[in-house]
Amino acid sequence: MKDDRHSPFRDAHTDRTAAQGVPNTPQTRSPSYTLAFADNEFLCREDLRPVRLQLELLKSELMMNEAGIETTVVLFGGARIPDPVNKATARTQTLSDLSHFYDEAREFARLMTQKSMETGGRQNVIVTGGGPGVMEAGNRGAYDAGGHSIGLNIVLPFEQAPNAYVTPDLSFNFHYFAIRKMHFLMRARAICVFPGGFGTLDELFESLTLIQTGRMERVPFLLFGRAFWEKIINWDALADAGTISADDLDLFRFVDSAREAIDILENWGSTEKRGDVPGR
Repeated sequence: MKDDRHSPFRDAHTDRTAAQGVPNTPQTRSPSYTLAFADNEFLCREDLRPVRLQLELLKSELMMNEAGIETTVVLFGGARIPDPVNKATARTQTLSDLSHFYDEAREFARLMTQKSMETGGRQNVIVTGGGPGVMEAGNRGAYDAGGHSIGLNIVLPFEQAPNAYVTPDLSFNFHYFAIRKMHFLMRARAICVFPGGFGTLDELFESLTLIQTGRMERVPFLLFGRAFWEKIINWDALADAGTISADDLDLFRFVDSAREAIDILENWGSTEKRGDVPGR
């Protein structure tokens, strides 16, 4: 990460290099002698969690600022949804049937990236979780358009390396889910949620809760796959029970294709009420 600001003080890089060249003595071999910011064991101590949280927040924020990323369009969705050319390898028939959403995510990201590039590529940049499935499709669509996209990976015990379509300089890795989710939403100007599992549901409901409670500005919120979402969540039952307001159902729209999503985003300001959107 480059920092062009001038300081009259000796910089940290210089001292870290100098500290590596000191004589090898019992004192210099002691962990206590290692510069704090160059001491990995120290930084991983339990007591340093607040510092690690801040570092995770700052690193991605500073690097995206330096890359000129101003606003984003978020794609959430399942890692297990395959590219249709590989749908025969899906672990269930349902996942195979959902594979067309890979193509819809890819096409949506391609169209959004084309629009972004028309205005300099700083606005409405695609951001995904950086992994396989729908995430790969989103980054791939941006790649198809010749643009850049962001991947916010997280260290997991069973997954995942960044997919091959994330822009390398915008490929980030996280330890803390909370900080990762903050970065998804800090620049978000639209949120698109494709079918997925626990992780997708977590991202869906946290984002909706932030908007519902006024902790985040309202942005276009699209759920791809009406049949999927109405099968797994009884939205009207929540409103009927009074656990959410009927008006909360206006916070999102169902869509089934990339083209439909683009049309709604382009006309969002004039279609804010539930009944105004065909098929809602």
